Amino acid sequence: MSKSSQKEAAPILGRWEFSRINYLIFLAGIVDILLAYVIMATGDTNSFQALTLAPIMLVIGYILLIPLAILYKPGRRAH
Repeated sequence: MSKSSQKEAAPILGRWEFSRINYLIFLAGIVDILLAYVIMATGDTNSFQALTLAPIMLVIGYILLIPLAILYKPGRRAH
């Protein structure tokens, strides 16, 4: 990568820095997903935890927490 392209890329990357809250939300999503897979694996094939609880937890992790961690931008609060 040339120096001129590095200078152009630096401001773009600077705007996409994640804060601590982004990483915590992402970690919560990863933990939720891993826990859901463990719950799914330990339950019987036709049990509540394998058919209902674990899929709900996976949806929360993949559809809510991970995108929220990526899109959340901490900033000033409106008065």
